Amino acid sequence: MENKKTKLTISGNPKKSFTNFNTNKSQGKKTVVIEKKSSKPIYKSSNNKNLSAKTSSPNFKKGTFVKPNTQIKVSSAQSDFERRKLAEQRATKRLKVNTENKDKKSKLGTKKRELKLTVSRALSDEIETRERSLASVKRARQKELKNSSKDENKENLKPIKRDINIPEAITVRELANRMAEQSSNVIKYLFGMGVTVTINQTLAADTAEFLVKEFGHNPIREEKTEEIIKKIKASRTENLKNRPPIVTVMGHVDHGKTSVLDVLRNANVVSGEFGGITQHIGAYQIESKSNKLTFIDTPGHAAFTEMRSRGSKLTDVVVLVVAADDGVKPQTVESIKHAKAANVPIVVAINKCDLPEADPQKIKNQLLEHELIAEDLSGDTLMVEISAKTKLNLDKLVDAIILQAEILDLKTDFDSKATGIVLESKIDIGRGPVATMIVTAGTLKKGDYFVSGLRWGKIRAIIDDKGKNLNEALPSTPVEILGINGAAKAGDDFIVLDNEKEAKTLSENRTEENKAGKNPLIFATQDSAFTDKSSKELNLIIKSDVHGSSEAIKNAINQIKHEEVKPKIILSDVGMVTETDVTLAKASDAVLIAFNVKPSKEAKKLSENEKIKISSYNIIYEVLDYIKQRMSGLLTPDIQETITGTAQILEIFKVSGAGKVAGSKIIEGEITSKSDVRIIRDGAIIYTGKVGTLFREKNQVKQVNNGQECGITVKDYIDFQKNDTIEAFSVTSTQRSI
Repeated sequence: MENKKTKLTISGNPKKSFTNFNTNKSQGKKTVVIEKKSSKPIYKSSNNKNLSAKTSSPNFKKGTFVKPNTQIKVSSAQSDFERRKLAEQRATKRLKVNTENKDKKSKLGTKKRELKLTVSRALSDEIETRERSLASVKRARQKELKNSSKDENKENLKPIKRDINIPEAITVRELANRMAEQSSNVIKYLFGMGVTVTINQTLAADTAEFLVKEFGHNPIREEKTEEIIKKIKASRTENLKNRPPIVTVMGHVDHGKTSVLDVLRNANVVSGEFGGITQHIGAYQIESKSNKLTFIDTPGHAAFTEMRSRGSKLTDVVVLVVAADDGVKPQTVESIKHAKAANVPIVVAINKCDLPEADPQKIKNQLLEHELIAEDLSGDTLMVEISAKTKLNLDKLVDAIILQAEILDLKTDFDSKATGIVLESKIDIGRGPVATMIVTAGTLKKGDYFVSGLRWGKIRAIIDDKGKNLNEALPSTPVEILGINGAAKAGDDFIVLDNEKEAKTLSENRTEENKAGKNPLIFATQDSAFTDKSSKELNLIIKSDVHGSSEAIKNAINQIKHEEVKPKIILSDVGMVTETDVTLAKASDAVLIAFNVKPSKEAKKLSENEKIKISSYNIIYEVLDYIKQRMSGLLTPDIQETITGTAQILEIFKVSGAGKVAGSKIIEGEITSKSDVRIIRDGAIIYTGKVGTLFREKNQVKQVNNGQECGITVKDYIDFQKNDTIEAFSVTSTQRSI
């Protein structure tokens, strides 16, 4: 049996569908040909060659399709050539498409691997051009960030060396903050050195500098506040102009200082002062003969020494007022000393020359003792005989002042920032803290930032001596200013600065440099009021209208000296009496004094409920008299003992209802039923008490006289013995005074 072999030939992609199956028997072999149905037309080329992927046909019309069942016979060589050419075309097309796809993917940021990594590719150069995946890029970034953070942490762990500014005084807390260290570490370090401090304790500059070095920082010593202020004052331009002279009127009390000023400025200030005594420092500006003069009126009372001293330091010329009928007095001599200490010229005004008893020549002779020689006595001191009441020679007095000012040739800078001196300060209801000052240089403007002592602020209002609001104040002008953050201290300087920060910083530095760091008006800590109760002290709380009065009262109180009792000021401040003052007075058992001020409604109500007396006064010597009176009450009274009678015990009896009765005989004086008695045995006092009952012949009596016999009982005592002495006495106490 003949074996028949069947050959199966498949052309095209086997995944596609097939339509025609033809069997060829021409060669005696059974052959099956499976043809793919073409979906593309086959066109005839110019060289009569078919470019179809499978077959070529010589007989077809242009634009016609080749029938799928048509069998085309070609030579083997031509068939190989065509297949190679088609393969090249397909490969070129695939490369082109792949390149375009890669470009699109790179633009979209979605890069993917095109080929799997094989051994051959890994060993070839193709691996170098292989693109990284997103995951690998992300991992690389995370690793880089991790390494960089580690490096930063290492750098942060390194100690940072800082430049630390060190003022003259600084607290532990502030120093720790500047070093960026914990306060506890600073305290521990000091404790290790044997120094015990608290967080709010002030350190000296040297100690602070040492600590800064120990903690690894660079200390920089700041300039002292006063040095900074000196530089500010020294930074003046050369644009100097003439300024009005500042004249201080000084002298003894009731010699007519204020009356002279009243006439010059056509005002009546004396009537506004209690008792007709100037108790406040005042400043006024007058204009005479096209010349401006600034006058400062100082009190003449002995208690106001500080005010007179302050006025003499500020002034250019001192006018010494001496009453022609009274002569040179202690405050007159004191004023002369202040003027000479300040090295300022003196013009003597001999007042009250209109009185019949006036003797100007006597005054000139008295002034010779103090080296003040009048011109008519070949001296250089101008002396003018005046009368404030009749306005005698007041124009000559003004001429003498102007002449002295011309000799001095007073000039200052008008364009620079203002400086001045605070004359007085007070707390006004409705306006707040108010400071009276005189501009010494520069021009003071509304809105300027300034510092005065420990206080600072911004000028909210400028008011002259006539009550007029000003936008600016020129040199030598006395004004009231509003805008300070507290009651300024009289005598403090006044400096205008560039901005708020500079003013506030300078004020804080001054506070730090102040050892106590307290309000200058507080003379003792409030805690001290509760300690040392065994000592004889009169605690005082003083509230006054202005700082000058508070200062004067304090100085006058300090002059009160006594061995057994002394005054102690626990608080002295300006402003009305508040609830806090009343509470402090109760807690410290203090005397509360209001000088020229009134208590608030709340304080008045609280004082009534707590039964705390608020003593109000308007004249300073009345305050001093009251304080002396209260101090006298603390003195131990003088005690005097007088023996009124003596009895000798003869027998001891027992009486029902009365107990033991001492049968005695009065040998001296008399004994009453109310007498204080002492029992004396063998020269020693064994008991002191009061008489219980006196018996005379079994009858109770009120008095037994010398030579009489009686029975005596003593309260709470029955241990009588024969021959004991009963001595009766009386005690009288006399109150002492300072």
